[in-house]
Amino acid sequence: MLRYIKRFLRFYGVKKVDGVLADLGVSSHQFDEAERGFSTRFDAKLDMRMNQKDGLSGYKIVNFYEEEKLGNVLFNYGELRNAKAIASKIVSAREDDKITTSFQLKEVLKQFLPQAKEHKILAQIFQAIRIEVNQELEVLKEFLLQIPELLTDEGRLSVISYHSLEDRLVKRFIQNGLFEGEPEKDFYGNVELPLKKVGKLIIPDSVEIKRNNRARSAKLRIATKR
Repeated sequence: MLRYIKRFLRFYGVKKVDGVLADLGVSSHQFDEAERGFSTRFDAKLDMRMNQKDGLSGYKIVNFYEEEKLGNVLFNYGELRNAKAIASKIVSAREDDKITTSFQLKEVLKQFLPQAKEHKILAQIFQAIRIEVNQELEVLKEFLLQIPELLTDEGRLSVISYHSLEDRLVKRFIQNGLFEGEPEKDFYGNVELPLKKVGKLIIPDSVEIKRNNRARSAKLRIATKR
């Protein structure tokens, strides 16, 4: 729904709103349902599609992406320093037999999974594949670009993100109105920006994390329309 927010609101006759709250997290239900393939805890098909009608799946990325493209996905979306080596291992392994499940992928990559860091590295690998499958960062960009037009004067945007890739996009858009580069200045050196930051970054305290461990990586940024 994020990328279609303006269309969705207009379908219901709404042109402006006083506030938008976006929670970018994958639902706990999807992580807890083994057959969707989102979690590293279960052996399931490499699917990872939010929308089951979409054609791209984790299986297709793992088994049919060229090595360089696969490495870029792992590096850019998983922030893995050894992304090229991981991609090379996957491509080599799939020549013998297709990699169809999450546990098969873990077995292929066991040399990259030291016991002390296994969960963290697997989470990065699965995150990278999931982001590519669902085009999550592109969807987020499309969503953010629509917000200034949808908010009333002094309307507010609140975004909860769960990893640094999302948070950087949200932070930069609030600061600069762009995702890359710097905004253009007018003749007098002034910059006209659509949003203004409200308050500081909000993160969960120890009490909230104890009550809900999955909130530990959450970051809330708030902005208002100028």
